[in-house]
Amino acid sequence: MKYSFVQLMDLPVEILMIIFKKLNNDEVLYSLKNINMQLDQIIDDPIFTNEISLIKYNSLADLTSALPDIVLDRFYFQILPKICHKIKCFTLETLSIERILLAAKYCNLYQLNIFCMNEEIDIQLFTEKSRLLHIFQKQIVTLCVSGRRVLSDRYSEMYTLANIFSNILLNFINLLHLKFYSLYDYNAAYLSFVNQSPMFFSSTLVGLHINVYNFNDCLYLLDGRLHQLHTLFVKVFHILSLFHSPDITEEKLLNLKCFSLICFNDSDIYDEAIVPHLHRMINLEKLLLYLVIMCNRTFIDGNDLKKNIINHLPLLRQFIFNIHSKLSFDNEMHFLSNKDIQDTFTDFKDYEVISSVDYFPNDGSSQSHIYTYPYTLRHYNNITNNFPRRLFNYVQVVTLFDERSFEHEFFMRLVQAFPCLKDLTITNSEPQKHKQYSNSNDENQDFSMIEYPHLIYLNLFEIHDDYAEQFLLDTKTCFLNNIRLSIDDDVIQRVTQNFTRDATRNNYSKVKTLYRYQSVDLSKYC
Repeated sequence: MKYSFVQLMDLPVEILMIIFKKLNNDEVLYSLKNINMQLDQIIDDPIFTNEISLIKYNSLADLTSALPDIVLDRFYFQILPKICHKIKCFTLETLSIERILLAAKYCNLYQLNIFCMNEEIDIQLFTEKSRLLHIFQKQIVTLCVSGRRVLSDRYSEMYTLANIFSNILLNFINLLHLKFYSLYDYNAAYLSFVNQSPMFFSSTLVGLHINVYNFNDCLYLLDGRLHQLHTLFVKVFHILSLFHSPDITEEKLLNLKCFSLICFNDSDIYDEAIVPHLHRMINLEKLLLYLVIMCNRTFIDGNDLKKNIINHLPLLRQFIFNIHSKLSFDNEMHFLSNKDIQDTFTDFKDYEVISSVDYFPNDGSSQSHIYTYPYTLRHYNNITNNFPRRLFNYVQVVTLFDERSFEHEFFMRLVQAFPCLKDLTITNSEPQKHKQYSNSNDENQDFSMIEYPHLIYLNLFEIHDDYAEQFLLDTKTCFLNNIRLSIDDDVIQRVTQNFTRDATRNNYSKVKTLYRYQSVDLSKYC
């Protein structure tokens, strides 16, 4: 051990810095602090002491936990008292936050990233009775709050989060920037002020990222109580007339310069509510819209965006959008082509705009998808055979739906277009037309093997058996990870021949979690 230590200390400082930068700051400090003066001089560099995270983080929030007591004790007694004046940002969880923040005086601490672990502790932490109130009130200007989901009781969770949010704005009197449960994900947590009178107010807050349940909750953020707000990123679970108050204030939002609105669910009040509130933001310089809109007459296109949005925002410099329009049709409808939609964006000189239009005769519905490119979301929904040949580096979650079959060549394009694909859902009851290109007795040997390097979730809902074969036959697909598979019980039994088919053994061995459900034929009950 001594010989190894001498070797480490013989390395130049520049090499040691490169090595230590590969580690987390808490690992560097825990392992090396107080060993000798030479090492202390290196790891006392601001790059290791300005930002410290004391949390056992996992990409799955439910598995995130506190560090072991032995680690926290070393920081509490031996490390933090010596570097406390250098710390500018802490990442902590609520079970140990008091212990850590009361260990020393952090005169330069201005930012906290807090992961909520326990509902009772979380509520008390942000009230005026908190032992940390002196730090919260005077020092913290940037706060990021996230936490575990309470999946068993969504409504209780929404109201609890609303109370925590209100307490934060009440007690963090110098707060400038707040990110509050602001993950842009389907499984995100939302707050709601329904059935209560919102008590929050801030004369200092300039930047807010937040998730709210419905559009009324969003309107509380725009009613003047956050009058210094410069940047607002809000994700809304529902934007529906069911939840919308008809009162539209005409008061202008003069300070708002950047606004982002995201809703993954269908919205039916685009013209009635969303557009009028955008007109209040007359000094807006950056606008981001990610919406699914249920239309009555025609699709949202470039002409609509210019007439209803752009022409009302004279200072707008950047407009990023991702808009799905949904429309029911009949035989008298004028069917717009993809070219018709694309031609409405010819004078959008500062953006590349992609469009695609699909009609589904069996369902009597249609959709238009328009978005600025590069595509910035983690999700790309309702992909059909018509999806454009582009590269989508950020997308990890994809859903497919079409009334035309998805052939093997389609899945080859899919993997090339989405190199980071982790979660794939397929809905398609049409059989593949080109399952085999020769008369070979081998099972589809003519196809090129498709590898899915990052796929871990595969959901096969309302599918023809051909798509189960597409993924389970080892002549077509190769999984590089263990897979969580959701599939109809009858389908998987047919395709695997009751789990005896040789061609499905390799890929099925990669299925570590299987969700089997039974489809129900409702026609006999109608």
